[in-house]
Amino acid sequence: MQIATQGRVAVIAMLDLALRAEQGPIALATIGARQKISLTYLESLFARLRRRGLVRSTRGPGGGYGLACSAVDITVADIVYAVDESKPPGARAAPEPSSANPSAGQRIASDWCADLEREMAQFLASVSLHDLVLQQDPAGQGAADRHFAGAAQAADAPRGGESLSADRSK
Repeated sequence: MQIATQGRVAVIAMLDLALRAEQGPIALATIGARQKISLTYLESLFARLRRRGLVRSTRGPGGGYGLACSAVDITVADIVYAVDESKPPGARAAPEPSSANPSAGQRIASDWCADLEREMAQFLASVSLHDLVLQQDPAGQGAADRHFAGAAQAADAPRGGESLSADRSK
């Protein structure tokens, strides 16, 4: 499983919202300027996040976006799957074997990949937006950025024997 750039950007933007939830609605232009993300790209992502019920929008002067529910109730998996517009890995159909009788090696590899995808999905579902907020340090370089980047790197290039779990102190 690989987390696409749009998923990573959506998590960054949602974290920006969560960190400033008490300020009321936040304009996408403000998030874009702060995070150096294109307004057009944010508009596309937030349309999907709104359809999935993760953000709410307020129109007019002083309008913008806010979280539709508590940061505790929003997981990284919710955000990633909302912008990816795909089903969670557990809901995906098993890949069809390339032949009617796949070899033992093909079955083992396929099963291992399915297990890995389930573990990644469980990990993403175990991290709430609130967890990421709590991991921010006062210097502004958030532990959440390092934590999520590490998880994304693990998804991109898992190596034998490494654990996909991460130390998340609260």
